[in-house]
Amino acid sequence: MPKSLWFREYSLEDLGFLTRHNMVEHLDIRLTELGSDFLRGTMPVDHRTHQPAGLLHGGASVALAETLGSFAANLCVDPAEKACVGQEINASHLRSVRQGLVTGTARSLHLGRSSQVWQIEIVDDRDRLVSISRLTVAVVKKGHGGGQLKNRKS
Repeated sequence: MPKSLWFREYSLEDLGFLTRHNMVEHLDIRLTELGSDFLRGTMPVDHRTHQPAGLLHGGASVALAETLGSFAANLCVDPAEKACVGQEINASHLRSVRQGLVTGTARSLHLGRSSQVWQIEIVDDRDRLVSISRLTVAVVKKGHGGGQLKNRKS
């Protein structure tokens, strides 16, 4: 089994607090799989994620990509000392989707001391590539302007 990227061993249950009481919950983004080198999640294509023409909104795809990439980035650092915050994201939307579920998978391209780069591929229900994004995050010391992944109680 390949060595894990994560700072410590996590389960999907450990990450559940990340998806509550924020935009992730509103868009119904769900974390579905945590592998040794990837984080996967889904998002419905429905009234919450459509643009006016009834297609998956590009911004919703980017929200899924940034959610998965930034969550994964934070799993790679000591949460007592560091946090990862988004610096830049770009996306290429390759296929339209009207309904169903899209699935995103975040994988690291670079894990440095001060920055990380993640690639997030989003596919439709038929496993066709819908969108591909690249997210760059800054790795900052806690208390230096970085967000914190707080374990919020419901």
